[in-house]
Amino acid sequence: MPRTILVVEDCDNAAPLEIALTAMTGIEVLTLRNGNEAVKLIHNGAVDLAAVVTDLNLPHADGFEIIRAVRHDERYSQLPVLVISGDSHPDTPLQVRLSGANAFFPKPYSPTEIRQLLEDLLHAQ
Repeated sequence: MPRTILVVEDCDNAAPLEIALTAMTGIEVLTLRNGNEAVKLIHNGAVDLAAVVTDLNLPHADGFEIIRAVRHDERYSQLPVLVISGDSHPDTPLQVRLSGANAFFPKPYSPTEIRQLLEDLLHAQ
């Protein structure tokens, strides 16, 4: 049974990332465009999540809320969480790390680099 990588991105340019992630063996990609939908999905636990890739600036709930939801849920507390963002504030990468994310990728990002890091993180579990 495939595991799911949740991608939370409200921009239309997530297709290259989705393509890169679907190339991973045993992985399906679920893309949501709304932070609140992602938080609800995490809380209801209906999906076997392998990892989360989220933008920070999202409608209805931001990426930090998604990270908190993951880290406070016992089922997902060790789940790899990667953040992608166009936020150029110099403190953002540190804030992302302190919130519990595994990595921060500024936009524009490399979908291949994200896939490679996720593969490494998933194999280390």
